[in-house]
Amino acid sequence: MDVGNHTRVTEFILLGLTEDPTLCVIFFLIFLGIYVITLVGNISIIILIRSCSQLQTPMYLFLSHLAFVDSLFSTSITPLMIIGFLKRRLALPVAGCEAQLCSVITFGTAECFLLAAMAYDRYVAICLPLLYSTHMSPRVCVLLLGASYVGGCVNAWTFTSCLLTLPFCGPNHINDFFCDFSPLLKLSCSDVSTVEIIPSISSGSIIVVTVSVIALSYICILSTILKMRSTEGRRKAFSTCTSHLTAVTLYYGTITFIYVMPKSSYSVDQNKVLSVFYTVLIPMLNPLIYSLRNRDVKEALRKAILRISS
Repeated sequence: MDVGNHTRVTEFILLGLTEDPTLCVIFFLIFLGIYVITLVGNISIIILIRSCSQLQTPMYLFLSHLAFVDSLFSTSITPLMIIGFLKRRLALPVAGCEAQLCSVITFGTAECFLLAAMAYDRYVAICLPLLYSTHMSPRVCVLLLGASYVGGCVNAWTFTSCLLTLPFCGPNHINDFFCDFSPLLKLSCSDVSTVEIIPSISSGSIIVVTVSVIALSYICILSTILKMRSTEGRRKAFSTCTSHLTAVTLYYGTITFIYVMPKSSYSVDQNKVLSVFYTVLIPMLNPLIYSLRNRDVKEALRKAILRISS
């Protein structure tokens, strides 16, 4: 399309989840509550892990960073969504939309790497307990955390750098509640067939690598657990993995439906619902999953409450 014959777009209009005034008020209250719970839950997890001596282990170090990433991931999307319910349609400058996309991809990708690192930690703890202090030394933990954040930044750079090369000169309405990559591509007035290849390769590679690490870790864990003669040992080993497995299933299950399943298999509105689940609800659910299904966290939380009330 000839860009010269069109006015360049300076802002995008996010249509949000609904334009119904009554639903907007209801959704405003619901998502405001979810956002508050998300921040309180994740910040509480971080404070609890940092202040409790019995939680000073690699597993909980990764969990505290997962809570940190979840807080920022939710903050990249939910506040603007809440404002959108008040304004019906939210206008964002092009640079603001690109910045939001960069933040979402950075923290979303970092979460993938952190979940993989946590799976590796469980593998070493259960399958190689005598080598745990060596394989999960402070230096290794720092390297795994650094790789998670760097991986997130690199993946976000591939998306935003490709997006920055695109001209926008046609319709500027995004039928979504945040600036996702695919809806933005549809609004470009140039050929995007080559532009979308690099981000697809980057994100696809990350998903394959992290899922492979998680799958191989749990195959080895399952094999080790099945060889245990003690029923109590099996139960204890399984209990240390259930919270992580639940978080992995929720996160990867949702993004698989959104980004891997054919678009023709579900509608735009169904896609919005799934997007809400992994961008808004999962960051709220993770601290609940790890606090309600983890004995150490529950015990540390009980002691903290007793200490505060006494």
